[in-house]
Amino acid sequence: MGVVDALPESWKSRKTGDAITAPSAILLAGAGAATGILFGLAALPVVGIAAAAWLVRVATLLPRRASGERIDPMGISDPWRGFVRDALDAQRRYRKAVSTAKPGPMRDRLVEIGERIDAGVSECWRVSRRGDALVDAIGNLDVLSARKELEDAKQGAQNEAHHATVEALQAQVDTADRLIDVAQDAQDRTRLLNARLDEAVARTVELAIRADDVGALGGLGGQVEELVSEMESLRVALDEVSGTAQAAGGT
Repeated sequence: MGVVDALPESWKSRKTGDAITAPSAILLAGAGAATGILFGLAALPVVGIAAAAWLVRVATLLPRRASGERIDPMGISDPWRGFVRDALDAQRRYRKAVSTAKPGPMRDRLVEIGERIDAGVSECWRVSRRGDALVDAIGNLDVLSARKELEDAKQGAQNEAHHATVEALQAQVDTADRLIDVAQDAQDRTRLLNARLDEAVARTVELAIRADDVGALGGLGGQVEELVSEMESLRVALDEVSGTAQAAGGT
């Protein structure tokens, strides 16, 4: 196994090449060598100082793995738990496919796309957490009881208090219906986005085995980017309704 093969996957990219050949790193190496020569050191120590200065600078420029938040599917209920598990499985299969690709531009591009795959999985986790919380809030509304109370109230005496009661119960039921629609739509969209993620990974597996030209990736990067963008939009939409859901659940 070569030195390059031993590097972490997050380092096998164009960013690593840029770090190695960065002008600032080369300048520091030259400055280190000049300092050694100035103090009259022998050739070997001078080379060592130059190499050390270069390595220090390169280390500061190398891409780092994002720490991210811990993803724990067991902390949420189904179907959200299943969505997160599917996304994590797709991420695992993608990384395995990339590891089988030969070093070169093709693999470098796959690693870059993999970073967006990781972002998509993180968004799937955030969406699922919010969706799970939304379903809990809907449960706190006790919609069935509210509907029954509304029907009973409509049969009561027609006076000012009666109309106010009906309006309050109707507003509660309408809010619950809207939240139920949002939760159902979120489930459907997450299921679809997970299917598209699986499709992208399946295509990657095929390309990693058969293709040598980076051009064969075609629109894969754009496909993944669009998927991540839609996940982010879905998460923002759920954020916007979460306050309403919690307030309604509290009442």
